[in-house]
Amino acid sequence: MSGRLDGKVALVTGGCGGMGVSHARALAREGGRVVIADLDDAHGRDVAETLGDAVSFIALDVTSTPQWASAVAQVERTFGRLDVLVNNAGIVDFAPIDEYEDAAWDRIIAINLTGAFKGIRAVTALMAAAGAGSIVNISSTAGLRGFARVAGYNASKFGLRGLTKSAAMELASRGIRVNSVHPGNIDTPMIDGFFEDFAHVPMHRAGRPEEISELIVYLASDESSFATGAEFVVDGGETAGLPAQ
Repeated sequence: MSGRLDGKVALVTGGCGGMGVSHARALAREGGRVVIADLDDAHGRDVAETLGDAVSFIALDVTSTPQWASAVAQVERTFGRLDVLVNNAGIVDFAPIDEYEDAAWDRIIAINLTGAFKGIRAVTALMAAAGAGSIVNISSTAGLRGFARVAGYNASKFGLRGLTKSAAMELASRGIRVNSVHPGNIDTPMIDGFFEDFAHVPMHRAGRPEEISELIVYLASDESSFATGAEFVVDGGETAGLPAQ
């Protein structure tokens, strides 16, 4: 199939690295106009150029309410609409819980959770005016189960899962669908050096970014028109149970 997103406009946060680039490429491949948003202006414009004419860049600090308002206004001026928001921006950090500092906690919650909330709030009016929209929040298997030494990351990803469900309940009547995606270990710089092998994963490997991107395309498209408030897990079976040894 091709042209699954013809006529749609998508905004992808954290779109200049890791899974964000893959998501932007997949959305554009299916006919979407894609705006990637990130902090680094020069790098962002370079990335957008490599992805083709259907992709553009906008500078955005997801923790800033004024920058969210400005970004959405710019998308509206340029395209007249916004159909898809992918809240992909996120960070991870590590520390024992009794050594985890206030500043680290505040930063990860601000980016991973509050940033997504501000994005949802910022796009709602524009999507509701069109009577349709799809918001995809990138959570994690860490939004489904606990992991040691990542208290802030766990809390942010569980919080994003709950935010997704609350927003889905509230926005369904306005034509806006909200779903969360829960990747496992994906082959990006974020997991470099974490595992010598993937014995904890039944499929015994990391996922590829494009394997998540195919799901993003589905959720962005009208093919998922009856899906909202749902959790989509793509983890090679990691959260299903213990693999045979």
